[in-house]
Amino acid sequence: MPTNPQFEQPLGRAPGAGTPNPAMLCPELAGLFPPGVVAAALTVPGDASLLDPEELHSVARAVPKRVREFAAGRLCARRALAELGIMDFPLRMAPDRSPVWPESVVGSITHTDGLCAAVVAERRCIAALGLDVEVIGDVKREFWPHICIPAELAWLESLSAPAQAAAATLVFSAKEAFYKCQYPLTAERLNFADVCVATVESPAASRSGPPGRGDRAGRSGRAGRSGSAAGQSGAQGTELIRPTRSLALATRPPGGFSGSYRFHDGYVAVGFCFPAGQPLIDPTAPESRQSTTARG
Repeated sequence: MPTNPQFEQPLGRAPGAGTPNPAMLCPELAGLFPPGVVAAALTVPGDASLLDPEELHSVARAVPKRVREFAAGRLCARRALAELGIMDFPLRMAPDRSPVWPESVVGSITHTDGLCAAVVAERRCIAALGLDVEVIGDVKREFWPHICIPAELAWLESLSAPAQAAAATLVFSAKEAFYKCQYPLTAERLNFADVCVATVESPAASRSGPPGRGDRAGRSGRAGRSGSAAGQSGAQGTELIRPTRSLALATRPPGGFSGSYRFHDGYVAVGFCFPAGQPLIDPTAPESRQSTTARG
C-alpha cells in the first residue's frame, strides 16, 4: 500500500496522551469499495497509550505484539469513523473477538507486517464490509493444500514461480476478505475449502475464467518485498468467490460474489462488500453451521 506521504493528513487527537492520531485516510484502499466507504491506514506500530481505557481492557492480558496490532487497528478505525462524524467511540471487542462497531456503522479491520488498515461505512448504505491485506509471498507453498481446492492448486501450478507468489497470496486474501464480510451477518464459520476463487480479472483482460485459464493474478503484483516483480505494482482488478457448498447467505449471485483487489508496494489488498436492502441471511440454514468464534 502507499507510503505515508500518499495518505491524507491525520485528524483529531487520540484519548490519553493528547497525541494526534497517526492513522491517515487511504483513498487507494477505499477505492476497493463503492462510494461512501472510508479507509484509514497506519504503517507504524500502534501506540497502546492512545487507546481508550475500554479498548485497552480488551487486550489487558495480550502479548505486546498483539497489543500493538490491536492499537493500530483501533487508531485506523477511529480515523475512519471521524469522517462519518463519529468521535470518541471506544471500539470494544465482542466475545468472538470481532470489533463492536457503532450501531449505525459497519466496518472491517486488517493488519499484516508493516501495515494496518480499517474501512467503515454507514449501515443504511452497506450491509457488511470485508478487508484483508497480506504481504505478497507470505503464503508459502506448503500451505497451499490447506488453503486451496484442487482447481486453485492446478491454477497455481500452471504459473511461473514469481507469479505463483502473487497468485497464492491473492487466493488467501480473497477468502479472508470474504469471510470477514459474511461473518457479521451470518456468524457462520467458513473453512478455506468452502469457497473458491473462481475468476481473477484485470481491467485489461479480454475474457474471464476459472483458475487455470491465464495468469492474470500473477501478472498483477510483486513477488514478496524483495523487489522481484511478477507484474506492475499498482495493478488492480476484480475476483469472484463461488461457494463450494450451501452457505447461510441468502443471496447467491449467478457468477459468484464479486470483490476487488489491488497490488501495491509488496502487498495485496482485497475488499468485499454487501449492499444494504437485500435479504442476506438464509432462514433455512442449519443452526449448526453458525459459530460464535471468528477466524482471524
